[in-house]
Amino acid sequence: MPMNKQWLLASRPRGAPSVDNFRLVESPVPAIGPGEVLVRNHYMSLDPYMRMRMDDAKSYAAPQPLDEVMQGGTVGEVVASNNPAFAIGDKVVGRLGWQLFARSDGTGLGKVDATRVPLSAYLGAVGMPGVTAWWGVNGIIEPKAGETVVVSAASGAVGAVAGQLAKFRGCRVVGVAGGPRKCEAVVEEFGFDACVDYKAGNLAGDLAAATPEGIDGYFENVGGAVLDAVLARVNAFARIAVCGLIASYSGAPIPVNNFRSVLVNRLKIQGFIISEHPDIWPKALAELGELVAGGRIRYRETVAQGIESAPEAFIGLLQGRNFGKQLVKLV
Repeated sequence: MPMNKQWLLASRPRGAPSVDNFRLVESPVPAIGPGEVLVRNHYMSLDPYMRMRMDDAKSYAAPQPLDEVMQGGTVGEVVASNNPAFAIGDKVVGRLGWQLFARSDGTGLGKVDATRVPLSAYLGAVGMPGVTAWWGVNGIIEPKAGETVVVSAASGAVGAVAGQLAKFRGCRVVGVAGGPRKCEAVVEEFGFDACVDYKAGNLAGDLAAATPEGIDGYFENVGGAVLDAVLARVNAFARIAVCGLIASYSGAPIPVNNFRSVLVNRLKIQGFIISEHPDIWPKALAELGELVAGGRIRYRETVAQGIESAPEAFIGLLQGRNFGKQLVKLV
C-alpha cells in the first residue's frame, strides 16, 4: 500500500518563515468509511494568505493549528468512493491541505472538467485566485471604459487575471511588478498597457509617467510603498479593492504617508475575503472557465515538483521568486 505524506505546522514563525517551521510526516493511507471518498491530490496550491494564518493573531480566519496538516487548496482524483455523488476517476477541487491523500465526506469538494481547462488551472485562473480577481474588479472597482486601473503584483495569479478583466471593460490598465522579465510579460503576454518595475528605484516617477490621467481604480495585493505611491496619484472618487498586503505578512510596517488622499479624493476603499461571497462563485467560475477555455485569459504557473518541495516553494512565493500561480505537483 502507498504511504501518505503530510506537511504539518511545527512552530509559528517570528518574522519570515523558515523550513524549520514545518514537519513532514508519513503514515498509512487512510481507510474510508460510509459516505466518504479518498482523493489522491495531483496539485497543491500555495498562497500568500497562508503566511497570516501561521501566526496566532486576530485575523479574518482562525490560525493554522500547530501539529496539524497545513490547510490549502488542492485538485486531484477520487481513487476510492463510498459516496454516491462521486465516482472513482472523478477530478475534484477542494481544500484538502498539504498531503498526498485525503479522506473526505464530500463537503467542499467540487467536480471539475479537465478536458476543457487544465486541472491545475482550477487552483488559479479558474479557482480561488480567479474568483478573487473577478470580484475585486467587477464588484468593488467597477471600472468604466476609458478609466485607468492599476494592479499590484500584476504578474501573480490574482493580479494577472484582474488586469485582463479590467481590459475587457475598456480600461487603460497599468501593472506593478518586480523586475523587467515580469514587467515584459505583464504587457506582452497579459495585455496590460504598461507595467512599472517597483525594483527599478523610481517607483513614484515611473507610476506617474504610466498614469498621466491619474488612477481611477486600484487592485491592491501588496501594500507598503506601492500603496503609498498609488495614493499620491488617485483621482477623486477612485475605488480601491484591498485583496492582500503581502509586504507586511511577515511583520514589516506599512508606510502610508499619503493617507490624507483618502479624505481629499473621497476614496472608496474596501477590503474583501472571497470566501465570504459564496453567492458570486458560480457566475464567476462559469465566466472564467469560458475565458480560459477560449484562450482569452492567459496565465502563468510556477510548479514545484514533489511534496517535499512545498516549504521552500512557499518561502519563495513570499519572496516573489514565483511567476504566476505557485503550485506543487504531487503526481
